[in-house]
Amino acid sequence: MSREMLINVAEREECRVAVVEGGGLEELYVERASLNSHVGNIYKGKVVNIESGIQAAFIDFGVGKNGFLHISDVHPRFFSGAAGGHVESIGRRKSLKDRPPIQDCLRKGKEIVVQVTKEGLKTKGATLSTYIALPGKYLVMMPWMRKHGVSHKIEDEDERRRLREILDESKPPKGLGFIIRTAGQGCSKRDIQNDLRYLARLWRAIGQRIETEGAPGELYQESDLVIRALRDVFTSKITKIVCDSENVVRKIRDFFAIATPRLKRRVVLYDGKVPLFHKYRIEDEISKVQSRRVELKGGGSIIIEQTEALVSIDVNSGRYRKQINAEQTAYESNIEAAMEIARQLRLRDLGGLIICDFIDMRNAKHRKAVERAFRAAVKTDRARSRILSISRFGVVEMTRQRMRPSLQSSTYLACPNCGGTGFVKSHESLALEIIRLLNLSASKEQIKRIELFVSPEVADYLQNVKRAALTQIEQVSDKRVIIHFAPDYAGEKHDIVCYNERGSVVKLDKQ
Repeated sequence: MSREMLINVAEREECRVAVVEGGGLEELYVERASLNSHVGNIYKGKVVNIESGIQAAFIDFGVGKNGFLHISDVHPRFFSGAAGGHVESIGRRKSLKDRPPIQDCLRKGKEIVVQVTKEGLKTKGATLSTYIALPGKYLVMMPWMRKHGVSHKIEDEDERRRLREILDESKPPKGLGFIIRTAGQGCSKRDIQNDLRYLARLWRAIGQRIETEGAPGELYQESDLVIRALRDVFTSKITKIVCDSENVVRKIRDFFAIATPRLKRRVVLYDGKVPLFHKYRIEDEISKVQSRRVELKGGGSIIIEQTEALVSIDVNSGRYRKQINAEQTAYESNIEAAMEIARQLRLRDLGGLIICDFIDMRNAKHRKAVERAFRAAVKTDRARSRILSISRFGVVEMTRQRMRPSLQSSTYLACPNCGGTGFVKSHESLALEIIRLLNLSASKEQIKRIELFVSPEVADYLQNVKRAALTQIEQVSDKRVIIHFAPDYAGEKHDIVCYNERGSVVKLDKQ
């Protein structure tokens, strides 16, 4: 099946990159001009606080909210005394127990070079590291590291050996570690040497800024989404790149002219009247990505719920009835769901702790087969993940690398009426709560008049269904209750304003 990359930048406020295979949406990346991303940027920061209890430091790196630096992300060059040793080998970081306390490594006011590894979420600041990684098309450079590595996703031993030999023959600069990326599989010696020269030039420029820039200050800014997609997402399997902006097409061809000139002819300008994503019929698929319910072709469905602590995914068989045997039905539904869950994790960019609740299966072989299918489907994901074995209840626990806020949190606002829960009190429940507050207000001697502000729907419910209760409050307390319907009030929003004899507002203590 043909695999194509679509780049939609016709609307300047938003850039969208989609990877389509066989007409289906496989990967989606969205970046808004209004939402500045800091992941991958390198800064010269200043230590503002050290918390020994959590073995972390908070760094002011010039973006407003302080970043979080854990001891596990502190490079040995900051270690003092015998625990030091200025260089580490790639893939062989010191374990947590072999690291000195963070208060012995850093001090308040110290200037430090850091890289953002994870975007801040809500009230949390960005996650930082002193292990710097500069990605090229085929290589990742890691300053202050020694030795070289090859991506674990390149499994062919002969290819791994060939790439190592090419890198060794290219004589990389000393004091710099390199990892050959998955995209380097099958690339030529010239490709690796070009990337090596580019990264060496880039690091020299950053090194000069480290010497001259004050803290806090930016040393290096990561490329925009289009260039990152070409560098990180584009592979030889993608046969065509289609873009709806002439300027961006020129920019892509310029990038390929430097990196891999032979790929320039794969770039195509789309100038049709129908918007690009509508032309490829993936706008409907993108809208489904925002839904909590995803329908499966076999008749089943998966429900995806994001919470503060984790993401829960529930598998339902629904109308799937191809097999008479319930066990076989559950097995086939779960196999289909495993593939779709892996796809949804990529499309929605879900991260952190993820719990997948598959349909119960009694057969241990079926449970293992579903786990294998899920692991195979997740293997193509660029984000790092760790999957635990499936339990007897059909539950799979996993963690997935979270670098940026999920598609949902960067696209939607929490509903002001329900606070993001998806539920509001019924009119009956809210009316009962209000009646209790009116009784409380009426019991205060200094209060002579009570005015209630509610939504039109709740006002209508109170004045009709609860008219007798309101009349009783007025008669028993000899106080006037006035109900105002406020057109701008919705859901559970309500206000009670109390007045004394002189018409002054009396504050109601709801305790």
